[in-house]
Amino acid sequence: MPRFLVAIFFLSASPLFSQVIDLDGSWKFHIGDQADWSASNFDDSRWSAIKAPAYWEDQGFNGYDGFAWYRRKFDGRNLDKDKNYCLGVGYIDDTDEVYFNGKLVGFSGSMPPHYRTAFNNERRYQLPPDLINYQGENTIAVRVFDAALGGGIADGKLGLYETNKYLLIDLQGIWSFAKSKRGDPIKNENNWKQFMVPSMWEYNGYAGYDGFGWYKRTFSITSPIPKEPLFFLAGKIDDFDEVYLNGQFIGKTNDHLPYGPSQSYREQRVYTIPSYLLKKGTNTIEILVEDIGNNGGIYGGILGIITKTNYERYLSN
Repeated sequence: MPRFLVAIFFLSASPLFSQVIDLDGSWKFHIGDQADWSASNFDDSRWSAIKAPAYWEDQGFNGYDGFAWYRRKFDGRNLDKDKNYCLGVGYIDDTDEVYFNGKLVGFSGSMPPHYRTAFNNERRYQLPPDLINYQGENTIAVRVFDAALGGGIADGKLGLYETNKYLLIDLQGIWSFAKSKRGDPIKNENNWKQFMVPSMWEYNGYAGYDGFGWYKRTFSITSPIPKEPLFFLAGKIDDFDEVYLNGQFIGKTNDHLPYGPSQSYREQRVYTIPSYLLKKGTNTIEILVEDIGNNGGIYGGILGIITKTNYERYLSN
């Protein structure tokens, strides 16, 4: 419903703190496209060296449009296991998929055959803690498609950043999404597709869609769960929502007003998690969203689990 454009993926409500690793400079680079180039153990020793951020057409690849990959390694021994980190890869011409230690952690735009540029969006992708090697080498691989002109990791500040210091579990990133008639449960697993959250579903291939959709995210808890009240922050949602944790309803937002007067889309969702519901091991969050007009989906705000103490600190700051 908001009448403004929102970047495909952003952390404006979850501000970046100090950069902990600078990734500007020399990266490994190769034109072409092979799936195994995302692997952490792939041998890229024969690849070219290229500067990033900078257009590849200004670095010896003049006139090249198509697929290419960047790779870079860094040492994770100075990272703190108790902090949240995101990877900043700047502005990319035109679309990208980013892999961390072989796993997809983020994407912007759409690759062919359903090409859609995301040139104007700054990329910042949350890193799940269980993917980070805190004892040594970590590998970043960036798959890029350029339709025309410069191409590549073009601008911005590249690096690893400490992100929201308040969240116990940061849930921004890749979720599963499926359209739903009247809000019915999704019975066919093949109907789910990957979404970057937060972002309007119009930016994920559903332009012009008004109606219902389900979001789903599974996450693991390995550390002891704090013995204090916990909240789930579900971001800002356009327009209405119902939230379920491990199959149990925990809250909803719906002002029951029509498109135009309705203001539900402005609210940062905050829902209390019953003390018995969150468990060590695997947990699943499901969010049913209804869009009543214009843009739709989980489009902004903060997504994650937070203690009552840290939520109060966040509000005071």
